[in-house]
Amino acid sequence: MSALPGTLVDVLRLRADDKCDVTAYTFLVDGEREGSRITYGDLDRRARAIAVALADRGVRPGDRALLLYPPGLDFIAAFFGCAYAGVVAVPSFPPHPAQLARTLPRLVAVAGDAQLSAILSTREIVENANAMVRFAPILGQNPWIATDAVPSDAADLWRDPALLPDALAFLQYTSGSTASPKGVMVSHANLLHNLGYANYVEENDATSVSVSWLPVIHDMGLIEGVLEPAYAGYPAYLMAPASFLQRPIRWLRAITRYRATNSGGPNFAYDLCVRKINDAQREELDLDSWRVAYNGAEPIRADTLRAFHERFAPAGFRWRSFYPVYGLAEATLVVSSGRRNDEPTIHDADADDLARGELSQSTESSSARPLVACGPTGCDTRVVIVDPESCAHRIDGVVGEVWVSSPSVARGYWRNVQQTADVFAARLSNGEGPFLRTGDLGVLADGELIITGRLKDVLIVRGLKHYPQDLELTAERQYPALRAGCSAAFAIDEQSDDAVAIALEVDPRQLSRKPSERKRQYHEIVTAVRRAITNEYGIVLRAVSLLALGGMPKTSSGKLQRRACSAAFLDGSLDEVFQWTNESPETRAEGTVDGAVRLAV
Repeated sequence: MSALPGTLVDVLRLRADDKCDVTAYTFLVDGEREGSRITYGDLDRRARAIAVALADRGVRPGDRALLLYPPGLDFIAAFFGCAYAGVVAVPSFPPHPAQLARTLPRLVAVAGDAQLSAILSTREIVENANAMVRFAPILGQNPWIATDAVPSDAADLWRDPALLPDALAFLQYTSGSTASPKGVMVSHANLLHNLGYANYVEENDATSVSVSWLPVIHDMGLIEGVLEPAYAGYPAYLMAPASFLQRPIRWLRAITRYRATNSGGPNFAYDLCVRKINDAQREELDLDSWRVAYNGAEPIRADTLRAFHERFAPAGFRWRSFYPVYGLAEATLVVSSGRRNDEPTIHDADADDLARGELSQSTESSSARPLVACGPTGCDTRVVIVDPESCAHRIDGVVGEVWVSSPSVARGYWRNVQQTADVFAARLSNGEGPFLRTGDLGVLADGELIITGRLKDVLIVRGLKHYPQDLELTAERQYPALRAGCSAAFAIDEQSDDAVAIALEVDPRQLSRKPSERKRQYHEIVTAVRRAITNEYGIVLRAVSLLALGGMPKTSSGKLQRRACSAAFLDGSLDEVFQWTNESPETRAEGTVDGAVRLAV
C-alpha cells in the first residue's frame, strides 16, 4: 500500500489539484435520470465555504455537527466541509415529517449523546425545522445552517485547520441491531487506513467506476459509496436507497449504463434482484464490467450468491466478481475480503459438528450447512478467534468470538469509557492485545474468515448451538407468502434451554382475501414452519408469530433486531396478524396446529 495522505482534507485537496474539472459525483434522480453533479474543484470550494460558515457561527475544531440531508450531493459537501473546519461530522437520517413519533426518538438520542454545536442541512429542511423542534426541543438548542445557501465566494476566507491524523473525523452511530446506538469515534487516521485497505483489496485503477444506492449515513454507503471514490480518484454515481428498493432493476441498469466496476450491498439486495427482475428486464443488462460486487453487513447466504450468478450470468455477471466481505463500524469498515479474481469460497460444513463449535467438511449433502468465507485479512489487520469466556486463543477450525487488531480500529465509543474499555481494549488470556471484541462468532479456515453468527443471538438448545439465520432461512422457504429476510428466531425464556420462537412477516398479497380461507392459510404456514424446524434442527418451537407487512423490527439500515423482536413478542407489542403458542415442549410438529392460537382482528 502506498503512503497515505494524513487526513480527509489532504485527500480532497489532492483531487482538487490533479482533477479539478473532473466530475467526482453524479446523483441519479429516481435512480434513472442524471441530476446534480459536482467536480472535485467545485467540491473543494463548497467544502471550504461550509467550513467558513461553521466558523462564523462559532463552531470550533473538535465540536460536533449533525448532518441531516435527504439523498443527494449536499451531504457530501457538508461532510467534507466539516473536515475542512476540523469539526466532527455526525451523519443521521432526517426524520420523516409524517412519522415523527417513530423517527424522532433515535435522532434525539443521537443529538443528546453527541453534544452538538450545529445542525447542517438543506434550505428546505432548515425552513421547516420548527416542526421538529416543537417535538424535540433539543434540536433547537444549536444553530441550523442551510449549506446549500452558503455563498461559494466564502471559500476564499478558509484557513487550513492543520489537523493531525488522530483527530476525529466523524461519529458513526451504530445501527442498533443488537443494542442502543453508540457513537463510534472514527479518526482521520482510521479512515485513511481503511480507505487504503479497501483500495488494496479492490485493486482500483483508472478504469474504476462506482454505483451506489446505499444510505450514506451508514459505514458501507459512506465509505464505499462516497469516500473511497475520492480516495482512489474514480467517478461515483449515487441514487437514493428508495430508488433501488422500489425498483431493483435501477441498480443494475446504472451499472450497465456507466460500466461500473464497483458496486454492492447487503445480501438481501442480491436476493431482491433475483426475485424482482424479470427476463425481459435482464435482456437489457450488460454486467461484464462489474468486478467488485461486494456483499456484507448481514449474513451472506451461499444460495443467494448461486441464484444471483445463475440469474445474471447471461447478462455477463461473473462468479469471481463476488466480494464477500466482513466489517463493522468499530473497525471503520473493512476487516477481511478477497481480491480481484479471487473466487468466493463456500464451505459445506457438517451441521452437527458446527453445533458443537467445530468446522468440518460434510460428507452428506443433507447434513451440510454452506458457509461463505469472507476472505483473508491484510494491510496490518489481524483476526484471532477467541473463547469469549476464557479469552483463550482458539485454533483454526474452532468457532469463537472474532477479535480484531488493526490501524482501522476506531478510538472507542463517544462518552462511554466503560464500554470502550470492554470492547476496544480486550486482551487474550496470555496478555496479548489490545483487540476489538466484535461480538460476532466466526472461524478461520485456510486463512479465510468465516462468520457463523452473532454471539448474543446464538440459540443453545440442549447443549447444541444453533444460529438464528439458519432457522430463519429454513422457515422462510416453507410458504410463498413468507417474506425473505424478514424473519427472526429468538429465545423467549432464559431459564429454559429449549424455549425458541420465530416471528415471520407475511405478504398479504399472496394470501386469500376471504377471512376463513386466510385463517386456514395461517394454520398451514405454522404447521409447515414447525415441522421443518423440528425435522432439520430437532427444535420444537414454543411459538410462531406471523407479522403484518413491515412489522419486523429492523434498524434504519435494514438489519434485523432480534432482541427487539423478542422483547416486543414478550410484551405483546409486535404487529401480529396471527400467533400460535404451545407451552408443552413435548408436543411434536405434526400435521395439525395444536396449542393456543390467537388471530389478530
